[in-house]
Amino acid sequence: MENEAQFTVDLGNLMCFNPHHHFPSKPSSREELVKECLEKGTELVQIIANNLFNLPSTESVDGPLIKLPPPTTRLPREKPLPKPKAPTKWEEFAKARGIKNRKRDKLVLDEQSGTWKRRYGYDRANDEENIPIIEAKMTDEPGFDPFAKRLSDKKNRVEKQEKNRMQNLKQAAKVGNLPSHVQLAATALPITGTQAAPKKASKHDLGKVAGIAVTATASGGKFDKKLQGEKPAQQPKKFRKFLPVAEGTGIGSQERSQTERILNSLISKNSHEILNVDKAISMYNVKKEKRKNQKGKSSSTSSKLKPKTKPQKKFSKKGSSNKEKAK
Repeated sequence: MENEAQFTVDLGNLMCFNPHHHFPSKPSSREELVKECLEKGTELVQIIANNLFNLPSTESVDGPLIKLPPPTTRLPREKPLPKPKAPTKWEEFAKARGIKNRKRDKLVLDEQSGTWKRRYGYDRANDEENIPIIEAKMTDEPGFDPFAKRLSDKKNRVEKQEKNRMQNLKQAAKVGNLPSHVQLAATALPITGTQAAPKKASKHDLGKVAGIAVTATASGGKFDKKLQGEKPAQQPKKFRKFLPVAEGTGIGSQERSQTERILNSLISKNSHEILNVDKAISMYNVKKEKRKNQKGKSSSTSSKLKPKTKPQKKFSKKGSSNKEKAK
């Protein structure tokens, strides 16, 4: 190993390099260059390990712990410095009037309960929404609802705050310093914050969007009126075909076959768990006996209602021919 004095070691960044070493400008082969890089890298890592073991350490459960010294090498930033944040409308007003922000206490005395509560957030102190009774004033008109007015005032405050927020974002967009989460949401602005020209929609994109809009109906654009020169959708979608509601020729057989196919697929899988054969046979026998009893009762009742006159016997051709022969 070469003399360690010629190496520059920065333990704060766990970095070590040799400023006097130079690789050949024209190496004989790539394999030899890779081999030399691995040898030099192993040598530098070994020097860092030797210097770490020379530092004072403290014992712990996981092993010896070493506190690294402050870094001595200034490394360049990966990304450019962030631009100064654009002042909001209130910050500009406060600067012009000389208003300074002062830190306010988080806890405030609640007059209703007499306890200290948070100034903002859930279960805050002096919350207007928790007041069950509002005293009427002498100037109030008859039929005036103070609770409805309180809700409308809150809605107006929220709308005003949202309007101010959008104005601040527009002002920041002019300067080119939008917040990172807004930059990610905006497609026309890259993450660096610089204004980029929005991309123009191509003919293919417009045709794709038009095709999606046409096929967005329940019929998939089948019954929509076509414009002059309108082309069919570039990406037609496949819709599920259901049986018609009104029964017609062959519809009953289709529905029957569909239900039989579903039942067969269900019974075929783990049929011993789904269907109890003994119970099914017993239920079938009981139903069969009930049907027999119902038929017997119906026949007995029908026989009572039938007339007692016997129907005349019809002579067949064979019988008539036999009589003629006997004569």
